[in-house]
Amino acid sequence: MSDFTLILCGTAGHERIGGVTSFVGEDATGSFGIRAGHARFLTSLVFGLARFRRGEDPWQFLALPRALAYFADNELILCTRRYLIDSDYSRISALLTEQLLAEEESQRGFRAHLDRMEEAVLRRLWKTGRDRGRGS
Repeated sequence: MSDFTLILCGTAGHERIGGVTSFVGEDATGSFGIRAGHARFLTSLVFGLARFRRGEDPWQFLALPRALAYFADNELILCTRRYLIDSDYSRISALLTEQLLAEEESQRGFRAHLDRMEEAVLRRLWKTGRDRGRGS
C-alpha cells in the first residue's frame, strides 16, 4: 500500500507523521479524501475534525481551528494555529467543543472592545467636525 507524509505546522512547532495511507478533511465545498499519489492540491480546511490513518492502524482524529492544506510530492502539509490529535473520537470531540466555546467567548470580548473603540473614534470625529464648524 502506498503512503505519504503528513506534516502538521502549528504555532507551537511542527510534527512529521510518515506512513499515512489516507486523510479525510473538510473544506467549504464539503468532505474530501486524499491518498498517496494525489494530484497537487490546495484548500482551506474549516473548523472541525479531520482524520488520518497509517496502514491498517485505527483512525487518528485531528481537531483543527481551520487550516491551510497543501498536498504535493506525496506530502500533505497542514498549517494551523494549533491542533490536537487523539484516537478517541468522543474525547477529541469534547476537546474541540471546549476549544470552540472558548474561542467564541474570546472573540465576543474582542468584538465588544472593537465596538467601543469605533464608538470613541466616531465621537471624536464628530466633535472635531463640530469644533471646526464653530471656528470658521
